[in-house]
Amino acid sequence: MIKSRVIPCLLVQNNGLVKTVEFGHPKYVGDPINAVRIYNEKEVDELIVLDIGATVRGLGPNFRLIEQLARECRMPLTYGGGISNVDDARRIVGLGVEKISLSSAVFNSPNLIDQIGDCIGLQSVCVVIDVRTNKSFFGSTDYEVYTHNGSKRVNRHFRDILTILNEKRIGEIVINNIDRDGSMIGYDFDLIDIVRNAMDMPMTILGGARDYGNLKEAVNRYKTLGVAAGSLFVFKGKYKAVLISYPNKEELNEIQGIN
Repeated sequence: MIKSRVIPCLLVQNNGLVKTVEFGHPKYVGDPINAVRIYNEKEVDELIVLDIGATVRGLGPNFRLIEQLARECRMPLTYGGGISNVDDARRIVGLGVEKISLSSAVFNSPNLIDQIGDCIGLQSVCVVIDVRTNKSFFGSTDYEVYTHNGSKRVNRHFRDILTILNEKRIGEIVINNIDRDGSMIGYDFDLIDIVRNAMDMPMTILGGARDYGNLKEAVNRYKTLGVAAGSLFVFKGKYKAVLISYPNKEELNEIQGIN
């Protein structure tokens, strides 16, 4: 049986590890390289690192940081931020990163997925879809896709985007609700239901993970998928003291439903 993956998601900005709330108010919480070393010791399933400032500032990938991360990392690593062409993707994978993560570049040029896939393989391509909840006057709920760290709305219907990406047969989708970023109020299962019904590819969910019980609930509902979190694995207690954490073996088995 293929088990679900429990994945810390680290946000970096200006070479520092930060945490945000609804994609705003980035708070410095430490050194990303040190965080990777701690996660090595905790034997995490996988790691996602996203540079949240690169695309917003019109910068390319931070290759020096990527090289440091890949050299330290003992688990599969996904990296995103500033990737806009095939050469970026080729160079990042050449540094030892397993998967590259795309967002704004894909919505500007959907053919970029095919071009990068031809170079590094579609299994190594991940697309992050960041959405905000849109409640209508009549009370119905829909979602709108945003890029550039939540500052630019994509002028295309959410469900149409899911259909297009599903046809691309990429390696993975990461779906993230911006409204729940840093909130620790629980995953948006309504959102996940929509994505699950529209797509048949590997999926990782992100945004709002409350506790280990919430991770287990997601695994029970959707079976094989990735459950990712930021604040849950960085903060401790009601005062949110910075403490890098991850489930121990017993807790991990409980989350993944392994007896």
